[in-house]
Amino acid sequence: MVPRELIDTAEVPGGDPLRLFRRGSDFMIVLDRNELMNSRMSGSEEALAEMTIDRLRVPAPHLLIGGYGMGFTLRAALKRLDADARVTVSELVPKIIDWARGPMAALAAGCLDDRRVDVVLDDVGAMIRHARGSYDAILLDVDNGPDGLTRPGNDGLYSMRGLAAAKAALRTGGVLAVWSAAPDAAFTRRLRDAGFAVEEVGVKARSNGKGPRHVIWFGTKR
Repeated sequence: MVPRELIDTAEVPGGDPLRLFRRGSDFMIVLDRNELMNSRMSGSEEALAEMTIDRLRVPAPHLLIGGYGMGFTLRAALKRLDADARVTVSELVPKIIDWARGPMAALAAGCLDDRRVDVVLDDVGAMIRHARGSYDAILLDVDNGPDGLTRPGNDGLYSMRGLAAAKAALRTGGVLAVWSAAPDAAFTRRLRDAGFAVEEVGVKARSNGKGPRHVIWFGTKR
């Protein structure tokens, strides 16, 4: 087996560091012993973008994506959106963007330089709290789900207060989409209690329909 090579380490504000590994042509982003992302498993992150856009009813939507990860969600969105759409990417960890422009530049495939894209190095929670009716969709993949694994501060995104802020940041008919590695019945209830029309969809981790089953919640603002 090809050995795993440590490429770099990134500090996470309020959390443990992330490590970027490479094995052959594959990349992995790891938190402690948890592999958060792998360049071979992109299906559910792509579905996050594709299934969200399928639920929108506006011709040139403005999407907020938090965070960049390995860019699977952003690239899938850009393939679906027309020339007048806008995508704001909120990324808390600057090195994630550095990695996308450096060792993972081939994987990024120029998506960060698309004229529809604006990259903001900020906490997506802060961006949501400061917005009012600004977005047609908010796509959250900042952790392994609504449990603040990477950074305890992420818990606030999934609280009743965080969901209320997300609802206020969306336009009527807008969609809050949340990716998770596993189901969470309590979070489903909170979404409903926050006033969203809720769908919970299971998707496979790999684009070929294989791998573990992940979950995406779609909360539509009525």
